[in-house]
Amino acid sequence: VQLQASGGGLVQAGGSLRLSCAASARTFSSYAMHWFRQAPGKEREFVAAVSVGGGTNYYTDSVKGRFTISSDNAQNTVYLRMNSLKPEDTAVYYCAARRGPYSDYESRMDYWGKGTLVTVSS
Repeated sequence: VQLQASGGGLVQAGGSLRLSCAASARTFSSYAMHWFRQAPGKEREFVAAVSVGGGTNYYTDSVKGRFTISSDNAQNTVYLRMNSLKPEDTAVYYCAARRGPYSDYESRMDYWGKGTLVTVSS
């Protein structure tokens, strides 16, 4: 499975962006899809995930109410809609796939895409 993330960029605080992660094959029937991020000088952290089949979403507390993860099975694409962005959201965002249940541990991911940089200016 190959994953390709896109959609990052520079945005002012309070603005919005939508990240996309295109998968090379049908993944959503077997894989939980995730977004992680890594801010400068920090460890990579879990952001959001959608369960196998897309029935349940999971979020880290700091993005609840601002970010929304969704998936388009026909397009083999998972999205991360980010609203009310804050400077502390600045990071490289990665999509990842895990065969089976979601996990917020990066070590449990099976596949990773290259990151896309999100920069939020104050």
